[in-house]
Amino acid sequence: MAIHSSQGLLNGIRQPKPRNEYGLPRYRVTLIRDNRVVPPSSPLTTSVAAAAMLRPLFAGLDREQFLVCGLDAKHCIIGVNIVSIGSLTLTIVHPREVFKPLILMNAAAWICAHNHPSGGDVTPSQEDRVLTNRLKQGADLLGIRLLDHLILTDEHCYSFADQGWPGE
Repeated sequence: MAIHSSQGLLNGIRQPKPRNEYGLPRYRVTLIRDNRVVPPSSPLTTSVAAAAMLRPLFAGLDREQFLVCGLDAKHCIIGVNIVSIGSLTLTIVHPREVFKPLILMNAAAWICAHNHPSGGDVTPSQEDRVLTNRLKQGADLLGIRLLDHLILTDEHCYSFADQGWPGE
């Protein structure tokens, strides 16, 4: 019987090293800027200003997109993230995907927006209303203030904040 503990041999067979039962995988979470555009330094104070800033991001799209715009404590834009790209009439939005970029941006506040590419009607659907309330609840829990949810077309804008939400 040959035992060579210094080389990990038992009866001439190399034994695997014991695994650390308590070892956990480690991850690094980072946010990477897509481009080097300098965001405007003026704060977003109205839904009209926010719509004017965000509308070009939806120009020419044939599908719904949902995006979040992270803001600092003075409501200046930190960055924008496209959360979801859908179909002509809907896009699926999950709060987990909404809050991930906002947390990574260290956003103090935020605005979300989506487009209605199938015409000039910006009337929110029942799903839009449910989503807005759900996102508002999540934002309140996380301490990242939701300032508005905008629905945009090429010419029109619907602002949940201007319509007195979250009591809608």
